[in-house]
Amino acid sequence: MRILPDSTWVMAGDSITACERDVSDPVDLGTGYVALVAGMLTACHPSYRIRVLNRGVPGDTVRDLKVRWRSDVLSLDPDWLSVCIGINDVWQQFDGKPHPQPHVALPEYERTYDDLLTTARPGLKGLVLMTPYFLEPPGGPMRAMMDIYAAAVKRLAHKHSAIVVDAQAEFDRLVQHVPVDALAWDGAHLTLPGHMVLARAVLRRLDLAWDG
Repeated sequence: MRILPDSTWVMAGDSITACERDVSDPVDLGTGYVALVAGMLTACHPSYRIRVLNRGVPGDTVRDLKVRWRSDVLSLDPDWLSVCIGINDVWQQFDGKPHPQPHVALPEYERTYDDLLTTARPGLKGLVLMTPYFLEPPGGPMRAMMDIYAAAVKRLAHKHSAIVVDAQAEFDRLVQHVPVDALAWDGAHLTLPGHMVLARAVLRRLDLAWDG
């Protein structure tokens, strides 16, 4: 496995990452893919003592993540960092609701994300970027925009030597066999099987040996 023993792994993002975590409790992992990843690491490699920290905040865009980047990421001095951000950046362009600020257009999204990774990368042993996704058939307007933002994440992963988890591709493979609402109740917020898809994809990219 790529992560060494006694590593600290910070997982940053929005509600997909937070998934019911108590934001007032710094060690609460929530109930989603972060908790599943931590559980599998302990089950498969208990001697590694990898410390997983959930720093997802519901509703966050990359603009919001920038505000808390130092306190929620850099100050924790992680060995590994994973980031899953972008769904709200796109969602807010389609939800029809008034927002206090203009939506995060693609140039700002990519530029801000790039700046955040630039500050974090020198101190990291490993970086994982998860693409934003939307469980809508290809050609749907929100899905089409999400694919554009996901392409930006892939460009940033290449620039910053990060591991890419193509979440959209993982879900596209599954929806050939199971209904969309078995994975996400609104196209974005995941069910337990949906979170397991993400957790498994992340751990496979890190070469986890499932049998220890």
